[in-house]
Order: sequence, then C-alpha cells, then structure tokens
Amino acid sequence: MGQLDGKVALITGAARGIGEGFARRFAAEGARVVLCDLLEEQVGKVAASLGEHALAVPCDVRREEHWERFVAAARDRFGRVDVLVNNAGIVRVSPLLETSLEVYLDVVRTNQVGVFLGMKAVAPAMRAGGGGSIINISSINGLHATGGLLAYCASKFAVTGMSQAAAQELGPLGIRVNSIHPGGIETAMQDAPGFEGIDSAAYYAATPAGRSGRPEEVADLGVYLASDAASYVRGATFVVDGGIASGLRY
Repeated sequence: MGQLDGKVALITGAARGIGEGFARRFAAEGARVVLCDLLEEQVGKVAASLGEHALAVPCDVRREEHWERFVAAARDRFGRVDVLVNNAGIVRVSPLLETSLEVYLDVVRTNQVGVFLGMKAVAPAMRAGGGGSIINISSINGLHATGGLLAYCASKFAVTGMSQAAAQELGPLGIRVNSIHPGGIETAMQDAPGFEGIDSAAYYAATPAGRSGRPEEVADLGVYLASDAASYVRGATFVVDGGIASGLRY
C-alpha cells in the first residue's frame, strides 16, 4: 500500500529535475499525477512512462488561464485535487547593477507569481474535496541570500513568506501549506549560464554530505508532506541541502 494511494497530485515544472523526481516518487506511492511544463514533448514522455495514472498538461505557470486549464484537466480526468507541488522555477545569474527590470520580472513572474496563481487556483478544488496539501518549492536562497542571484533570492524569499501566510489563511479550509528549500540538487539549473566558473565537485565535496543531492531526495520529503502522516505540519520550512547552510568544510 502506497503512502499516497488515491490522492491526485498536480506538479509543475515536471519535465525534468526536481519536478520529475516528484512525479516518479508520487506515482510509485500510489498517487495519480498531473504534470505541467512548458517543455511539452519532455513532460509528455515523463507522463507516458508513468502509465495510465499520469497526465501531461502543457502550461505556463505565469498565466492565470493556464492554471484554470491545468486544474480543470485534473478534475476532469481524476475527479479531484489533493496535492499541489509548486516547483516550476528559473534562475538568472546577474548582479544587482547589471540586472535589467525585464530580467528581474521574468524571474519573479515564474518563481513568485506562478506560486501565487497556483495556490489560488487549487484552493477551491481542495476545499470542495475536504482539504489538501500545497508544497511550495523555495530554495536555500529563500532563507539565505547569495550575491549575483538577487532576482532569484527575491522570488524565493517571497515563496517562503507566501507559504506561511497561505498556511494561516487556508488552514481553516483543511489545506496545509509548507515550503521545501532545496540546495545543491543535480538538475539542469546547476548548468545555467553564469555557473560555468564554479567547480561543483569541489564545492559539494566540502559540504557535510560530501556530494550534491538527487531530485528524489527532495521528493522523499514531499511524499511525507503530501501524505496524511503530515496532518499537523503547517506553515513549516524544510531544508534539503546536504548541510550547505550549516557551513562548508574548508
């Protein structure tokens, strides 16, 4: 018996990386998963590999009408919405004085506005179903800033605060809201422009874990937060970073 048997989970940014990790772990635990991504072909392949209990819905988390379509597709196919994983995100490496308003807003619209729209879109469906769990993927940069990532930090700090505020507002409706703060996870984001000069192997070797993390290690925590075992866990921040935030061993 899986920990998520019978639950319907919506996952954004599910074509690869942490989002794909969530999709695979949730499906393995018995959930029916509805996957959203701009990478239409890739997210379709992920859904196809998970079988009949998975559905891919190409969408842009920055657009409210796409969220309406995403939630409607989940309810039409599986009848309800129990879990939302707000995972879609982008990073732009750019110091403050070199960051254009266009770049700043591009990051904020995806990482922050996308989370806002997602919570707003699923809450009525969750309330109608008796409750649910919203898991917002922030970052260790939503708790501790890094120079050169001003827009990214701004958006992820916002997700941290939004998650806590939403936990207070949605709690009486039976909806739990928590945030996960990954750091050093093996995803395409590590290869984003601007990170070329970083010796990743040496950096992660100096962390308490001695290595970078895997998407499924973030998803393992997500399984707990999505499950009924986390019924009293609300408005909490969970760090999954191999100990990076505690300091490096140089």
